[in-house]
Amino acid sequence: MIALLRVPALLLTFLLVNIALLAVCIFRPFHKDNVHTAGKLYSLMSYVMGLKVIVRKDSAVDIKEPYVFIANHQNSYDVMTICKAALPGVVTIGKKSLKWIPIFGQIYWLSGNILIDRKNSGKARNTLDIAANRIAKKRTSVWFFPEGTRSYGRGLLPFKQGAFRLAKTTKEPIVMVTASNLHNKVKWNRWDNGVVLIDISAPEALTDDKPLKAWMQYFNDQMKNKITELDAEVAEMEKSR
Repeated sequence: MIALLRVPALLLTFLLVNIALLAVCIFRPFHKDNVHTAGKLYSLMSYVMGLKVIVRKDSAVDIKEPYVFIANHQNSYDVMTICKAALPGVVTIGKKSLKWIPIFGQIYWLSGNILIDRKNSGKARNTLDIAANRIAKKRTSVWFFPEGTRSYGRGLLPFKQGAFRLAKTTKEPIVMVTASNLHNKVKWNRWDNGVVLIDISAPEALTDDKPLKAWMQYFNDQMKNKITELDAEVAEMEKSR
């Protein structure tokens, strides 16, 4: 019964959010805060899904400074959960094919996100050059899902190099954005689907004491540990609800 109410409510919310975002993007195309606005608006859908999304940010993260953000990518609910953590001045790196999704794709493009052609390694490298220029000239932060795809309950997947190469090139710190486990958490016929806890960790620079692959493994291990911590905390929070 709840699902019969939830489906039209979610569709209506999604439609209204996209109309509002399209108006914002047309009024201020490619503005540095469009992604932040999109994250806040899309997160409104979490209320319809019965999710309480809590974002907490380490005090060392300065929204006026550029960073390379890395976040875990779990499933399609990410758009209403972890995307809420997108801070002002951040853009994402996404697949070029997203541009052709009706309405959503145009919003994604007009939000100032950087589109990458994953099938063409040469163009992919050029995209990282574009991202580096954005950081240098506009002091924009760049958000990656370094797993490269949704995990769908397989646990944290190995990281790809892009985010870490960009951090090395620009000498900007990495900031981890970690969400607690979402796999099998949402039930359409359950009114209260619990808590999603999202942690924005302190910035950490990539020094020369480790090679790039070692840094990739280091952050992968750190994020796995953080997910475990968040899951334990969520379990305690949900016991008391």
